[in-house]
Amino acid sequence: MQQLGHFINGSQVSGQSGRTSAVYNPASGAQRLELAMADASDTRQAIEAAAAAFPDWSKTPAVVRARYLFRFKALLEERRDEMAELIAREHGKVLSDARGEITRGLEVVEFACGIPHLQKGEFSLNVGRGVDANSLMQPLGVCAGISPFNFPAMVPMWMFPIAIACGNTFIMKPSEKDPSAPMLMAELLAEAGLPDGVFNVVNGAREAVDVLLTDPQIQAVSFVGSTPIAEHIYATAAAHGKRCQALGGAKNHMMVMPDADPEQVVSSLMGAAYGSAGERCMSISVAVCVGEQVADNLVGQLKDAIGRMTIGPGTADPEPDMGPLVTQEHRDRVAAYIELGAEEGAELVVDGRQHEVSRREAGYFLGPSLFDRVTPQMRIYQEEIFGPVLVVVRAESFDEALALINRHEYGNGTAIFTRDGDTARQFEENVQAGMVGVNVPIPVPMAFHSFGGWKRSLFGPLHMHGPDGVRFFSRMKTVTRRWPTGLRNSADFSMPTMQ
Repeated sequence: MQQLGHFINGSQVSGQSGRTSAVYNPASGAQRLELAMADASDTRQAIEAAAAAFPDWSKTPAVVRARYLFRFKALLEERRDEMAELIAREHGKVLSDARGEITRGLEVVEFACGIPHLQKGEFSLNVGRGVDANSLMQPLGVCAGISPFNFPAMVPMWMFPIAIACGNTFIMKPSEKDPSAPMLMAELLAEAGLPDGVFNVVNGAREAVDVLLTDPQIQAVSFVGSTPIAEHIYATAAAHGKRCQALGGAKNHMMVMPDADPEQVVSSLMGAAYGSAGERCMSISVAVCVGEQVADNLVGQLKDAIGRMTIGPGTADPEPDMGPLVTQEHRDRVAAYIELGAEEGAELVVDGRQHEVSRREAGYFLGPSLFDRVTPQMRIYQEEIFGPVLVVVRAESFDEALALINRHEYGNGTAIFTRDGDTARQFEENVQAGMVGVNVPIPVPMAFHSFGGWKRSLFGPLHMHGPDGVRFFSRMKTVTRRWPTGLRNSADFSMPTMQ
């Protein structure tokens, strides 16, 4: 059985805890490898390596730091297919989706390569007579990232490229369910010549996370995951004096107006709801139909489209539309929500548990499910299911639909499908969500913008990557200077003002 350890100070190490965790192929249920699970001493070893590397790395010119990332980008592009297969075999998503994830992560690397421009700071001449002022964007120190299972390559690349480009050193704690992609990225960074200790990977669970949240040498923590854990991460990090950005859960709504193009709606909604088996924080899990006729037509078309979907291993040829869920436990949790929805009185139009592939003994497969006539009081509407389950809610008007979306505790992403510009503009301005799509079902911002939600989908003031990412991983210092032209004869006790 292959064993995977940690990546500390430029090389892979097995760790000292002796504990391991099994990593499975979700398409077959077979174990892929044994993963070393870090204890507190393993995690502190990574912190010490990062702390030792920081003084020299923080003084490395920004243009030189960017060149390491350029080389890393080229190496990852060469081995994109290898990484995509690792993701497909450990997460379960289909290969084209895995390649797309890598592409979106590489866009952040490309953005981070512009760090010499992004960290220029500001300058003001003559803020007072003979007095100039400027700002410096300086690194924080040792930073950490904790990433989820659903994007084992993309989400880490939301974090570490900007962090190390800004002059910080970094410790990545990936999901223990699919750790191979982050470990491969660590090897590629080393191959690109990145100095030892600048980027480290610690595999583990709560014990490793607790050290990252409490060790005084860690200056900032970036997290993506469920809301209860995000709340704990944010509160613990803040209590120990650290910066923290913690992205939590989502229940993304898509409003469908009567004038929307039906074919565009169905095509977009199928991919947004069932792509990657619904295991995306930006998946659409609620379709809000304005008008009974809109809902009736949409449900009928969705039912037909679901019937044409293919499900199977993500590495199969020809490629299926959807692969398995990540673990047996997660598959059972999603299946329990389907049972709950039926008990709550929602109309179960398509039961994914009855799909032929879902009844296989091997693999964690679950077919797409569709509920109609769901109400806001139902738990399948209120809670994040994080699986291939779409619920349809009916509203009589735009105002009713908008109010429904705004009342939900989550505000990660949302979308509207309409041909009317005035309706779209009202939606953009008034919807309570951090990322909005107009005829775009999954409005994930490009890397040069920032990613993040509102309400209980985000804890902390700054979003990820883009300008907010640079601000998060830098601290500003403002310098005000005057060069004297002669000796001062006496002390000045007045309030310093710029005149």
